[in-house]
Amino acid sequence: MKLFKSAALTAVLVLITSVLMAPTQAQAHGVSMFPGARTFLCWQDGLRDNGQILPYNPACAAAVNQSGTTPLYNWFAVLRSDGAGRTSGFIPDGQLCSGGTGGPYDFSAYNAVRSDWPLTHLTSGASITMRHSNWAEHPGAFNYYITKNGWNPNGPLKWSDLEPFGSVTNPPKSGGAGGLNYYYWNAQLPSGKSGRHIIYTHWIRSDSSENFYSCSDVVFDGGNGEVTGVGPGGSTPDPDPDPDPDPTDPPPTGGCTATWKATDTGWAGHFQGEVTVKNTGTSALNGWTVKWTYSGGQGFEGQPWNGVLSAQAPNVAVKNATHNAQLAPNASTTFGFNATGSVPSPAPSLTCTSP
Repeated sequence: MKLFKSAALTAVLVLITSVLMAPTQAQAHGVSMFPGARTFLCWQDGLRDNGQILPYNPACAAAVNQSGTTPLYNWFAVLRSDGAGRTSGFIPDGQLCSGGTGGPYDFSAYNAVRSDWPLTHLTSGASITMRHSNWAEHPGAFNYYITKNGWNPNGPLKWSDLEPFGSVTNPPKSGGAGGLNYYYWNAQLPSGKSGRHIIYTHWIRSDSSENFYSCSDVVFDGGNGEVTGVGPGGSTPDPDPDPDPDPTDPPPTGGCTATWKATDTGWAGHFQGEVTVKNTGTSALNGWTVKWTYSGGQGFEGQPWNGVLSAQAPNVAVKNATHNAQLAPNASTTFGFNATGSVPSPAPSLTCTSP
C-alpha cells in the first residue's frame, strides 16, 4: 500500500494546488488524455512524488522555463470562456495549442514548434479509444481533427493544416468529475497517414460558450498507443526482436503466464491492480511482456511499479523493469498499478510472452 498512498498523496497535493489556482471563470476543464495532449503528458512527465513539477522532457522543460509550472498544475484548463464553437478567425494560426491568448492561464509555450514533444505511436486506419478529461462535467460535442498529409511540422500549426476525422456528442465517462476520470469513445484513425502528425480536439460545451482545445503529438509508425518522451529517459515502443523467425529455429523452452487481480477498490472511480508473472518453462526468462485489453474505458493513473508501460489502454502492454527481467524456472514476480475507471468484471484475459 505504500506506493498507492504515495500516488494518492501526490494526487491530493495536485488537486489542492489546482483548486487554489483555479480562476472563478473556469467552470469546466478537460484536455485529451489519449492521445495525450501536450499539457497532460508534460504534467505526467514532470510530476514528482512530493507534488513538484520538474520535467525530464526537453520540450516540456522549455515550456516550464518560459511560463512556469502554473499551466501544468492546470493542465486541464486550455480553454476560452467565450469560445462558442468558433475556430478559424477566433483562435489565430500559430496559437491553436494554447487556445489563443484569452484563457485564464498562459499556455503559449505549448505552441512551440519542436520535434521533441511527448509522442503517442499509432497505426493509420486503426480503431482507438479516445479519452478526454472530465475534470468538470458538462454536456457537449467533441470535434477532432488531424493534420493533412504534406503539412509542415517545422512551421506553426494553422487551421488550414487540419482536416476533420470525427465528432461525438455526450460520450460515456469512466467516473465522476475530478481526478483522472474521463469521457471516452471509439474513433477510426484516418488511413494513408505516416510519420508525425498532430491530432487536435475541440470540446464545445452545449450549456455555455466555454470551449477547450488540445494538441496531441502522434506518429504513425505501426504503434499501438505507446508513449515516448515521458519520464527519465522516456519510454520506447516495444520492438519486435524477430519478426520473421526461421522455421528451423529450435522450439522455445521458456514460457510465462500472467494473472491479474484488483487489490484496492475503495476509491470511487479508481482501483489498484496487481499482475503476477510466472516462468512456466524449463529455462530462465530474459525479459517478458504482459498484454491485455480493457473494454470499459479504464486507464492508467501514472506509471506502474516493477514494470514499464509500453502501450496505453485499451490495448495495454507492460514490460519488465530492469531488476525483474530474469526469472528462473518456476520463479515469479509482480508489478502493480493505479487505474482509473471501474474494476473490470470479469477480469481481463492476459497474455505473457518472452523474447
